[in-house]
Amino acid sequence: MKVDGVVGPKTKLKLWQATKHWRPEMTPKAKVLKVGSRGGDVYDLQGRLKFLGFYTGPVDGAYGNRTYLAVRLFQYRFGMKVDGVAGPATLEKLRAATRNYRPPSQSAPQSRTASLPRSSYGLKQSDIDLLARCVYAEGRGEPYVGQVAIAAVVLNRLESDKFPDTIPGIIFQPLAFEAVADGQIWMTPNETARKAVRDALAGWDPSGGALFYFNPERATSKWIWSRPQIKRIGKHIFTR
Repeated sequence: MKVDGVVGPKTKLKLWQATKHWRPEMTPKAKVLKVGSRGGDVYDLQGRLKFLGFYTGPVDGAYGNRTYLAVRLFQYRFGMKVDGVAGPATLEKLRAATRNYRPPSQSAPQSRTASLPRSSYGLKQSDIDLLARCVYAEGRGEPYVGQVAIAAVVLNRLESDKFPDTIPGIIFQPLAFEAVADGQIWMTPNETARKAVRDALAGWDPSGGALFYFNPERATSKWIWSRPQIKRIGKHIFTR
């Protein structure tokens, strides 16, 4: 960035993106919450799990069996190690999936509803619809986890300063997506594609933070083959 010591809009945005998971209560000591734990951290954990619909018990700050089962369900749903222990990785993933959560003292009680994704990332419904079109056009026929990964790649680009800062800008960037070039982007997405978008907006990223993906059976670009590969899902290889 321009080095001038002035905290302007661009610097503020970059700082926010780099520290989006920071909270004032964070300390250098990693937190591990498990059965028997009590206090405000457990209260926050229960509130966030309840916000997503994984926890149905009382938000009382006591890590009991119902909280344990809710944590296991969350870990399973987000492809994590399932042990019922809310360690640093689980807590970070949970915070990422509940960006819009506010404690009951700050707002009215909230639950996971169909309207939740509309405020994720500050996206408009038209942006979400376009993202679903992209997922359907690019990933229909792929396993569900691969469709979520495609949506996650677009969202990863949205957070990167190397790409446009809007969903339409990313999707319609020249040569970015084959489905745009051949017109398939205008196909009507099915419910599976829409659900994949909702899961990606909730924080699930099966791509492992990828910014690109390609079909190795069709890719001829030497550049895309030179990208550091993360994993393969279905017919696509996801890369940095």
